[in-house]
Amino acid sequence: MRFQTLDTISVAGKTVLVRADLNVPVADGQVTDTTRIDRLVPTLKEIAAKGAKVVVMSHFGRPKNGPDTKNSLRQVVPWVEKALGAPVAFAEDCVGEKAAAAIAALPVGGVLILENTRFHAGEEKNDVELAKAMAALGDVYVNDAFSSAHRAHASTEGIAHLIPSAAGRLMQAELEALAKALAAPERPVAAVVGGAKISTKLELLLNMVSKVDMLVLGGGMANTFLFAKGVSVGKSLCEADMADQARAIMAKAESSGCELLLPVDGMMTKEFKAGAAHRLADVTAIAADEMMLDVGPKTVAFLSVKLQEAKTLVWNGPMGAFEIHPFDSGTNAVARLVAGLTQQGRLLSVAGGGDTVAALEHAGVAAQFSYVSTAGGAFLEWLEGKTLPGVAALERHA
Repeated sequence: MRFQTLDTISVAGKTVLVRADLNVPVADGQVTDTTRIDRLVPTLKEIAAKGAKVVVMSHFGRPKNGPDTKNSLRQVVPWVEKALGAPVAFAEDCVGEKAAAAIAALPVGGVLILENTRFHAGEEKNDVELAKAMAALGDVYVNDAFSSAHRAHASTEGIAHLIPSAAGRLMQAELEALAKALAAPERPVAAVVGGAKISTKLELLLNMVSKVDMLVLGGGMANTFLFAKGVSVGKSLCEADMADQARAIMAKAESSGCELLLPVDGMMTKEFKAGAAHRLADVTAIAADEMMLDVGPKTVAFLSVKLQEAKTLVWNGPMGAFEIHPFDSGTNAVARLVAGLTQQGRLLSVAGGGDTVAALEHAGVAAQFSYVSTAGGAFLEWLEGKTLPGVAALERHA
């Protein structure tokens, strides 16, 4: 993987267009999770310190008919200012006269946020003319939005072909972490894949079994694999119509030399709610009116032995219904095991996608993994082996 970084591209005295992902959750005017903003700050500070004007571009929400107050990036400006510890200017458009005037007024070392790129219909169509209008505003393009790299939009892909382009520090960190985990990993490699449905992760599973040495399955999707093996799963979440696909994945795993690890016991209950009455039992003893909502202690003990063998681990998805107690026990235990091995220097652990970050934070170990990605769809598509347009554009430019 080859791409330019802030170490190899000159930005001094230039206007640098930074594609960020400021599509952060906002409720009642408050940003409820500042992780993406916090991780963007190092790139902004470094470019500013090198004597450039820093112009930030991003999408926000899903506006349908052009500009609207609800989806304006203006509401994010105070939060970026707080994280940056410096004033941040705002332009009422991402192209044209308003954007150009705001950039002209920006001092060297200053930071400006342009209005939502999706206020222009051409953004999601990767319109060449819109990309040209964006490129006309700056001298250098820096993509620091890995979480948007799976989309071929004007501000994520089109513009990268028009002016000198590089990866920001967050993009660089994401790509380097993923390369260590899957492109050239230290073996044995383990993957933990959980979540509700096999149907949403079919391509991921098919790709992973040919790349990893052991694949741990948890969550609702594990029930589908158990069902495919002839286990009665009662009222557990199960995609019975995906049994053939599950068997195909198991067959591919066997032919690829990938050990597929399923739960051997679990926490059974008759109702899906916090504090519900429950019992521990082997997966072969799920009653017809019960559902399995978490893996049990035998599974955790079994995995603790198997994962000791791994040198690299990729994690995507929880082991059970981690949002409600006591069905968070399995996810918490396995997450703490992986975190412990990481902290001992015995394991490189990379996690991301969907509920994964929330599950690891719930377990109190997110900071103890080698790398936790803020990306959702982009992380999943990378694990599926797909080419990400935003990344490919940087590679072609290099």
